[in-house]
Amino acid sequence: MMEIECVVTGQVQGVGYRDYVATAAATCQLNGYVKNRPDGTVLVCAQGTQSELKDFIEYLHEGSIMAKTADVGVTWRSAEQEYDDFSVAY
Repeated sequence: MMEIECVVTGQVQGVGYRDYVATAAATCQLNGYVKNRPDGTVLVCAQGTQSELKDFIEYLHEGSIMAKTADVGVTWRSAEQEYDDFSVAY
């Protein structure tokens, strides 16, 4: 199982981006989490197959209707801790 950690920049807070990411994760059958960071970025951690994660990254670039995604920084790694579901951290 692979894991990605993504830092998403742009206008991604206060625009429904985290809910959009959670829906995309369910569509791609991924586990992990999404949360806002104090610096205005969004942190996403997702686990799945390489193919599922590549599809998911495309969703992250697209963003919710009101979001304006500037960049998605992606770090690939092997999963050390497995998540049971995908959650939105508040």
